[in-house]
Amino acid sequence: MPATTKLTRPTNATPAVAPTTWLIDPSHSTAEFAVRHMMVSTVKGYVSPVEGTISLDGAGLANSSVTVSLDAASIDTHEPKRDVHLRSADFLDVEQFPKITFSSTRIEHGSDGYRIVGDLTIRDVTREMGLGAAFEGQQRDPWGGERAGFTAQGVIDRRDFGLTWNQPLPGSGVMLGNDVRISIELEAVLKETAQRSPVAGTPTPE
Repeated sequence: MPATTKLTRPTNATPAVAPTTWLIDPSHSTAEFAVRHMMVSTVKGYVSPVEGTISLDGAGLANSSVTVSLDAASIDTHEPKRDVHLRSADFLDVEQFPKITFSSTRIEHGSDGYRIVGDLTIRDVTREMGLGAAFEGQQRDPWGGERAGFTAQGVIDRRDFGLTWNQPLPGSGVMLGNDVRISIELEAVLKETAQRSPVAGTPTPE
């Protein structure tokens, strides 16, 4: 079934008018996830680098698109033993499925803001999911590159992607929640100016 969606309200800013292609800057972009643990707390982690492209149509974000690729083996929850388990066949099985990808199929604009709908692939399973998204603004960096910021949030049920491992607790309940909250922060550089601005794996000074 399609993943659930959590919407956010966009800022009043609007992107550039002309149709443009933007390169996601991995050194200034993050993909965070959060899962309930033992039914009493939340564990957060990251997957990096965040790579991909954003195509902004001059008519507005509703006519735009985004593709994102993540390195599954990079998963980091600040606990090495847990990370090894998450990379195993019980979860992401990174040796067989090294990438997590998202490709938008449409972008909707409603009273609550923008909603990016697309195909999320984890392991060998692809499901449609929605992300509430916002355009955070546009700025020129010190090297002459044009930069833009975007945020997106959503929720998936990990079982939809074959991530079914769990463990019952002695009293009641289970070790892991099924809902995975996803939060993405993207900084992208206009492709035509990327030669002047460090991007795509080349860190900027700050």
